[in-house]
Amino acid sequence: MNLPNLLTLSRIPILFGIVALLYAPFTGASTLAFILFVIGALTDWADGYYARKMKLVSNFGKLMDALTDKVFMVGLFITLLSVEILPEVWALPLLLLILSREFLITGLRLVAASSGIVLAAEKSGKHKTVSQIVSAILLLLAMAVRSDFPNTFPTWIGDSLHIGGLVFFVIATVLTVSSGTMYMTKYWSIFTGQDAGKGGSDES
Repeated sequence: MNLPNLLTLSRIPILFGIVALLYAPFTGASTLAFILFVIGALTDWADGYYARKMKLVSNFGKLMDALTDKVFMVGLFITLLSVEILPEVWALPLLLLILSREFLITGLRLVAASSGIVLAAEKSGKHKTVSQIVSAILLLLAMAVRSDFPNTFPTWIGDSLHIGGLVFFVIATVLTVSSGTMYMTKYWSIFTGQDAGKGGSDES
């Protein structure tokens, strides 16, 4: 266990802290949840940075980074759905699409890892991760503005942040499904027992 891997695994307890704060009844809880999420998102950059700087890049780190990213983001979106920040009527089907994609890609990566193959990063995967993070930031910020600063900011600011978060959630879903489809198509040979080639850094 080293610093990069500790940063990677720290996203799991951070997620539990965010979930607890989103359900907490006291004023300021939503703001603390937003701050915790930003910290968690920063660890996604920091673990890779320190792994490269300290020359501690490993297959375990690559796999765990991708896995914790998925748990962190999907777990947060499930919570936002349960506290009705995401509208259940249309957000639930989109969230199920995201969840299905993440399970498929994680399964693909594990199958590849069992054969000693580390799959390469894809730009489409990075784009979907960025869109998911932007969506979460806007939704959490909207919740913080509405809950913790109702008399400080005009109503339209919270509403605008919320709408922006929903738009990015839809964009994230489209990018998540499309990147997953391209990834499965590119590396489908792994499931058929053929060697898909060595990969590089993680795809999240």
